[in-house]
Amino acid sequence: MDRDRIPRPPGTGVAQPPRPGRSWPPLRTAAATAVVLVAVIGLCVGLTSGEDGSLSWPWPREGQTSVLVEGTGDTGATGDTGDTGDTGDTGDTGDVATDGAQRPVPIASVTKVMTAYVILRDRPLRAGEAGPDITVDQPAADESGSGSESSVRVRAGQRLSERHVLELMLIPSGNNIARLLARWDAGSQEAFVAKMNRAAHDLGMRHTTYSGASGIESTTTSTSADQLKLARRVMRNEVFRAIVAKPSTTVPGVPGPIRNTNTLLGTAGVIGLKTGSSTPAGGALMWAATAPDGAGHDRLILGVVLHQRAGSSPQEGLRAALDSSRTLIEAVRRWVSTTTSGTR
Repeated sequence: MDRDRIPRPPGTGVAQPPRPGRSWPPLRTAAATAVVLVAVIGLCVGLTSGEDGSLSWPWPREGQTSVLVEGTGDTGATGDTGDTGDTGDTGDTGDVATDGAQRPVPIASVTKVMTAYVILRDRPLRAGEAGPDITVDQPAADESGSGSESSVRVRAGQRLSERHVLELMLIPSGNNIARLLARWDAGSQEAFVAKMNRAAHDLGMRHTTYSGASGIESTTTSTSADQLKLARRVMRNEVFRAIVAKPSTTVPGVPGPIRNTNTLLGTAGVIGLKTGSSTPAGGALMWAATAPDGAGHDRLILGVVLHQRAGSSPQEGLRAALDSSRTLIEAVRRWVSTTTSGTR
């Protein structure tokens, strides 16, 4: 199953801050400088200390996590409005940290971020633009009433704008909508998945395999570091940013209001991004937040948390991913608040 709904409220080198008891890995000179800075600032903001005296972020106790702090003033407020071409990372400044073994694991509905990336690359939209109409096909309508996966109720022949269909995929996490978009763009889900995997390769996501557009398949696997590369790229798209920041939406002809599965929105500077949950994947969250630094600039911070409470219910896994992400986001924001453009 892939259910994201839970009750309310109930690059250069990669620095790897350790869990308690873990030693620092060898680092290139530039990366080592960044790590020293993190350690010094960590003393000031109260990051936890391991038994061996080494500092550590408040990482989740399980799974794997990656975090990126973009350069001063880079909040994603400017950049691509439609073009998210697969040209790979452009080398923007930013401090990256990871924790946990970077081995491919199921990512559930976080998959839909790549689906949206490919759609907006192939069929770009500009700010405020609705885009072409998409006709709901019979498979998407038939899958509306599925009790075994997250879906959105639509009817065959219904016409919805591209932007509204993207909202229905990203906000309530409609699996049937993701597959509808795949067929609309490429003619079949299989052809679309080939595009997804090519895009992942072009973005340098070497440990990622997509086998569907929705994420329900446990054979869709990735790492937090790979998904962070995707998060960094897709957040440059103005339309994507606007959609994932919405706590709810209404779509003509669809029962609503439709609420976002990401319950962290609006707290701790969170402005997105995408939840995921299934029994094989556990809980997953790709998140984006802004944080003011000591120089009065806003920075964009991005993170990916995967494989939380894998094997439990989707609801329990997602709750764990949300809770652990909130703790981590708050710690990163405290760190950013002590920095200035002169201390990078």
